[in-house]
Amino acid sequence: MSTPTPGSTPTQQLVDAGVSIWLDDLSRARIASGNLADLISSRNVSGVTTNPSIFQAAIGNQNDDSYDAPLAALAEGGADVDAAIFELTTTDVRDAADIFRGVFDATGGVDGRVSIEVSPDLAHDTDATVAEAEKLWAKVDRPNALIKIPATKAGLPAITAVIGAGISVNVTLIFSLERYAEVIDAYLAGLEQAKAAGHDLSGIHSVASFFVSRVDTEVDKRLSAFESEDAEALKSRAGLANARLAYELFEQQFATARAQELISAGANVQRPLWASTGVKDPALPDTLYVTELVAPGTVNTMPEKTLEATFDHGVITGDTVTGAYEDAHLVFSQLAELGVDINDVTQTLEDEGVAKFIASWQDLKKTVAEALATAPETSR
Repeated sequence: MSTPTPGSTPTQQLVDAGVSIWLDDLSRARIASGNLADLISSRNVSGVTTNPSIFQAAIGNQNDDSYDAPLAALAEGGADVDAAIFELTTTDVRDAADIFRGVFDATGGVDGRVSIEVSPDLAHDTDATVAEAEKLWAKVDRPNALIKIPATKAGLPAITAVIGAGISVNVTLIFSLERYAEVIDAYLAGLEQAKAAGHDLSGIHSVASFFVSRVDTEVDKRLSAFESEDAEALKSRAGLANARLAYELFEQQFATARAQELISAGANVQRPLWASTGVKDPALPDTLYVTELVAPGTVNTMPEKTLEATFDHGVITGDTVTGAYEDAHLVFSQLAELGVDINDVTQTLEDEGVAKFIASWQDLKKTVAEALATAPETSR
């Protein structure tokens, strides 16, 4: 276990313990104001993740006029809603990638990453997901981009195909250990395809985004129905247990002969990324999903509120994952004994996750459609 450096900030201590801090937010105002660049130096932020909800909030923000001029230009050029969203979001991601290029170069491509997601409407369409991933990669045109593909059944072969084409991928919406094992297999299969096609494996990177807080929300809701002390004692423990067992699986799968052969050929491991790390239960410590998920070679993508809480009062004690496997297995056993079906929990969360992103995507389309309709008037 690493010992925190005296006098260093909690975010620096996280980095020293092997955790990359990525911001789960992006906006044109954040880019233009210099805030994003400042977070690199002041908060140890080394990457950015985005999703439809984040872009909807940014473009729909009434206090941010930075999208007015580009929307007016798009409207004047006759762009439809989908084309406008594609142009606006890829521009933001490209500009953010340029800000993080120094981090990317300094870390050999491990960090300095900016993620952009394929349309959630395509979550169950493999071929369309592959086509959009390739289109996004070409449009952003930066080596430090990551294309987000959801870990649905249809997403798995898309992950393999996109990695096989030499494109770096952020696999998102992972909730179950079973699906995570399939994600790792899809990544390794993609590397094998890339190797056969002659791609430089060292240039292909990937993270596997394992969602944390939503697991607690769903499990705790089910535990409340039992009205027992045993059930109460298990509340707010499933999310951490699930993530810790994911890291155990990560260690096991990347130690296999198959993975090691690819690594020997220059491939990178697919790093676990902790997503949904904002604490939803106000009774819990606001840094819970940061301080209790410290492990080497991981990424923690945080909303700004969680990032600031961690910087302000996070207590980093070193690795809080690898020594907790036994307890994590025990939590799962106790949940099963009570009758909580963790497989049903994670499938419910995956279905809800896709539905929520589709809803956010529709909100984004509505916001942009309204902005396009009024942009010519407001620009005059």
